[in-house]
Amino acid sequence: MNDKPNQIRTINFNNLKIGGETSFPIFKHIYVLNIPIFNPDENFEIVKNYYQTNSPQEIIQKAQNSEADILGLKFNIEKTEQIPKAAELLDNLLPYIKKPLMIQGINNNSIDIELLPELIKVLKVPAIIAFANDNTYKKIVPEVVKGNHILVLRSPIDINLAKELNILSNDMGLDLNKILIDTDIGGLGYGLEYGYSIMEKIKLEGLNGDKYLNMPMISFACEESLKTKEAKTSNFSESFGNLKDRAVFFELSSASAVKAAGADVVVMNYPPNISTMKGLE
Repeated sequence: MNDKPNQIRTINFNNLKIGGETSFPIFKHIYVLNIPIFNPDENFEIVKNYYQTNSPQEIIQKAQNSEADILGLKFNIEKTEQIPKAAELLDNLLPYIKKPLMIQGINNNSIDIELLPELIKVLKVPAIIAFANDNTYKKIVPEVVKGNHILVLRSPIDINLAKELNILSNDMGLDLNKILIDTDIGGLGYGLEYGYSIMEKIKLEGLNGDKYLNMPMISFACEESLKTKEAKTSNFSESFGNLKDRAVFFELSSASAVKAAGADVVVMNYPPNISTMKGLE
């Protein structure tokens, strides 16, 4: 009889241990600071006010002083013609980046399927690549495997689709120990509640020994929370409080929710909020 408890896979990433838990809930989390580095003027308002600069080098320098475990660079390009410029920017920024790195596309399939492989080619060290889905994985997985990177696999809030995408990517040569599960999630209301329940189910299945669902999970819920109108506009009654405080607490509440739901990695946007979350560990 094997008395060893089932556990979530452990990903060792640049001296960071992601996953590896044998129980639920989790008490140690990894925090990514998401930085819209291409077109930084499109930052969420509280993020823009924090950095007070559009210079990518200055933004990186300030981000490095945060308590983030990983720096996530998001490339907000608007058309494929900007891909060479994005790759050049990444190449120029790499010498300034001392923390572990995640690179993220724009969440547009037609762009990301071209953008992410080109950004991967520029990378000189293993990174987390966010993300591939059922429409883009065939083009992205080979480059991830070649560069020995970790890939975020996003599926639309469905445990069976998450498992299927993991299997298909593994069939293409992606090591199961190089996968972070992203079930996608809304930032508020029913989208958050439903996404929360799917995360719980996946975590429990992984802890019960399902080898295609026992990967660590990553959540971008905070990004979704800052897209909501409540976090972007002042057109609410005084009972909602001022916009800055509201946006800060929307992100904190989303981070707290996915943390409780089983996310091993939480992607956040406002640097002081990472310090707050770490104070709750």
